[in-house]
Amino acid sequence: MICNAQHEGSPAARQALLKSAATADVLVMSYETVRADIEWIAQRQWLYCVLDEGHIIRNPKAKVTQAVKRINAQHRLILSGTPIQNNVLELWALFDFLMPGFLGTHAAFNARYGKALAAAKGSRTGSPEAQAGLLAMESLHKQVMPFVLRRTKDQVLKDLPPKIIQDVYVEPSALQRQLYEDFSSTSASRQAASAVSGDISAESAASKAPHVFQALQYLRKLCSHPLLVLDASVPQHAAAVAKVGLPQGAPNWACKGSPLRALQHAPKLQALAQLLQECGIMPDASTPEVKAEEADAPGDYGHRVLIFAQLKSYLDIVESDVLTPVGVSYLRLDGSVEASARFSIVQRFNADPSIPVLLLTTHVGGLGLNLTAADTVIFLEHDWNPMKDLQAMDRAHRLGQKRAVNVYRLLTRGTLEERILGLQRFKLDVANAVVNTDNASLASMDTSQILDLFQPPSEAGRQPAATPMPGAAAASAAAGAGKAGDKASLKAVLDSIGELWDEQQYAEDLSLDAFMSTLK
Repeated sequence: MICNAQHEGSPAARQALLKSAATADVLVMSYETVRADIEWIAQRQWLYCVLDEGHIIRNPKAKVTQAVKRINAQHRLILSGTPIQNNVLELWALFDFLMPGFLGTHAAFNARYGKALAAAKGSRTGSPEAQAGLLAMESLHKQVMPFVLRRTKDQVLKDLPPKIIQDVYVEPSALQRQLYEDFSSTSASRQAASAVSGDISAESAASKAPHVFQALQYLRKLCSHPLLVLDASVPQHAAAVAKVGLPQGAPNWACKGSPLRALQHAPKLQALAQLLQECGIMPDASTPEVKAEEADAPGDYGHRVLIFAQLKSYLDIVESDVLTPVGVSYLRLDGSVEASARFSIVQRFNADPSIPVLLLTTHVGGLGLNLTAADTVIFLEHDWNPMKDLQAMDRAHRLGQKRAVNVYRLLTRGTLEERILGLQRFKLDVANAVVNTDNASLASMDTSQILDLFQPPSEAGRQPAATPMPGAAAASAAAGAGKAGDKASLKAVLDSIGELWDEQQYAEDLSLDAFMSTLK
């Protein structure tokens, strides 16, 4: 019989477990525990080391990666559905654990594969750079595939119902459009556009990268709800509120009963209410407030819904402005919930059909949970890393699901969000080209337009209607002013954009104070 042990708990509790852990055949622990107790772990010889969700070690500089690589194991195995999330350099980190030296040093790997693919990313189809990138991709594919065993869900779960992904576009409200237009005239917008366009030196662009990220975060929040960015101390904000006919003298724009809390100023919430009505969860009304007194008692609903957002503050608004007014029962899972209490919330949601909605942040609720009681998934916000959104929607679309899963991605048309979606598609193309047998997709990758995150999408390849945001258009005009030969500063910024896929970028405590001061 195999003797197994879980090495977990407080430092004192783990210290007490060391004796039983030393005699166990199988020892199970979290990555954080490995990092904390690596001195004890590294002193022992292990026959096997198996990393579940092994893409966690994709950053070679992370402390958890460095700790894991100190484990002395005769055999090593990584389990991951997403071995490449952002770029091929992540694959090097995984193989450096599995087979140290197999792919050479990090610098050599970057010189042979990373730089070639980066050059191809900004090149047109058929160019020498694109051809070199394709050859590099094919070479890497042949080198790693003997050690990669890939199984997709449609291969092993043949009875799994389909997953249907639909993009729901909403037009920006008058207030959102005004704020977006005002943003184009700020120094923050001009600095970000200069950094991306190549009008400044590489050193200056790299130093301004954090400011670019803050600007992107501001625009993402604006796309979700104006209240996430409005600041009464910013004159442009007060003027924008007045221009759309709203009172600007209110002591607190976000207070209960404020005109700014009306759903007409947040089209995504209007679309969310409509979807919940179609699911039979909310009463059929133009706004939830109208039917608040007529809300039925919670019952057994036909559909059950997972609602994902990046920010806890956005979930607060969903609670107060959409669900609570009509008495919809819901549970919530985000970073404020103690880790020990999260499993009980999942159990309760799966077991109680009278609770039709579960609110989650993508970072906390998007990985490792079984939520097959839900058959509908709604994304209010979108991750820079496409794999995180895919993992989140698969909380419902997994073994045990008996119904088709409908996934709705709410997008504000003509804004940064369409660019995020395009960037997600590019990253998925790169990942699939490495681990699949078909590498031809690289030859047709032209992302020079995608890289300009401030430029509204072209009419080609997107749904018709809608004029791009004036602010986005102004920023894109500035971004397009750089000379073709001056790409050093552009590359410096884009190289830093990899940091956007770190979950810390979505931390609630991200300070925008310095950025907001540039709007005044």
